[in-house]
Amino acid sequence: MSTESRSKVLADARAAAVKSTPARERLALLFDGDSFVELDAFAKVGEEGAGVVTGYGAIDGNPVFAFAQDIQATGGAVGKIHAAKVKKVYDLAEKTGAPVVGIFDSNGARLSEGNDALAAYGDMLQSSSNISGVVPQISLILGTCAGTAAMIACNADFVVMSEKAEFFLSAAGIDGTEGAGSAANAAKSGAAHLVLPTEEEAIGAARNLISLLPLNNLSASPVCDFSANDAAAALSAACENMAEADTMAIVEGVFDAGSVVEIQKDFGAGSIAALATLGGFTCGVVATKGGKLSAADCAKMARLVSICDAYQIPVVTFVNTEGFEANGETELAGAIRESAKLAHVYAQATCVKVSVITGAAYGSAYIALAGTNAGADVTLAWPSAVISALEPKTAVAFAHGGEITADHDRAAVEKEYMETTASALTAAADGYIEDVIDPAATRDVLLSTLDMLAGKRVTHLPRKHSNMPM
Repeated sequence: MSTESRSKVLADARAAAVKSTPARERLALLFDGDSFVELDAFAKVGEEGAGVVTGYGAIDGNPVFAFAQDIQATGGAVGKIHAAKVKKVYDLAEKTGAPVVGIFDSNGARLSEGNDALAAYGDMLQSSSNISGVVPQISLILGTCAGTAAMIACNADFVVMSEKAEFFLSAAGIDGTEGAGSAANAAKSGAAHLVLPTEEEAIGAARNLISLLPLNNLSASPVCDFSANDAAAALSAACENMAEADTMAIVEGVFDAGSVVEIQKDFGAGSIAALATLGGFTCGVVATKGGKLSAADCAKMARLVSICDAYQIPVVTFVNTEGFEANGETELAGAIRESAKLAHVYAQATCVKVSVITGAAYGSAYIALAGTNAGADVTLAWPSAVISALEPKTAVAFAHGGEITADHDRAAVEKEYMETTASALTAAADGYIEDVIDPAATRDVLLSTLDMLAGKRVTHLPRKHSNMPM
């Protein structure tokens, strides 16, 4: 065969192997320009495609590996060759210290392969687990993601879905349940971190997350372009009326303009978990909204702090909570376990941790989020902070009941208690917070504090791992 004939055979084979499919179109949207380089393009199962496209490229100029299940190649069926391609992506990411984005859209296993298909799923799940906390992983669910594939997707640091995608463990388990398996329900259950209306927006959200995260657990966080909000007056106004203050507005006022990415918005209504930049550097943001914290709130906050700790991303916590929900329903929902998990994660995290008490900080919630257990490097407070072992009305009932008179009613005693015994200045005088700050200066104080803490180094006692309340 002549050289020209060989070249034509190769060109024809490559054209057939890399023909346009939804999987390749999604990867083209994910990566910068024409930076995507496909791996194992000629891999087949008999005369059929492997059901997945794999490769690497650049996102905002940084190296990223990816795989995209190909629904047009035997329904994206997962088998031995499919798994080998995906495993190679994970292995290369581990060797090079680069993030992985997985795009899920498959009708399930290649049933003709029997036990080999089971082993294939096992290989992918193990590979994902091996690099958890080493390089960032993002799952993009743009079609059907079911069974073991759902476990693999959920194993990532962040799960991003389009509204029309499906995400469930067992088809039998979704029968008769309204909305089960939908993106909306995945958001409510906390299984999905972000849900976007279209595939293009979901892919854009994944690109944005990658741009906010370090390449791996040994790399420094990226530095982003930024501009500050002119929010000093709004922050001062919030301090004057914390009962009516908008917690998200406080967060957005402190961090760089347009940088706040809230995750698990529909899961845990009493708190906010987000990534944002401050002076161009990525931070994890936890904020409580003033009420009591549910099991879902605790799980959401613990998850974000754990991710931030894995990649040495600073965590800023805004504390304004009356404590943890306490009733029979919440106990059955695992509130005790989840609150203990939250406290455990904060205590174990060695990343930079700064707490800002903006309003109520009562009892065990204060201990978990801002007290000694939280291991906060610096704890700050607004003048509106109320720091108390018990809710003020309970504290007054137990310890200050004798002060209630006809001329000095219970409301007056409670107000006096909050402004004296439980005030931020009292906590500062006792050495439990480092400073009481002007709300308008919160951004500047945090910038200075995080800069001071940038070289933080902490070691734990030797052990394999701690035993977190699961």
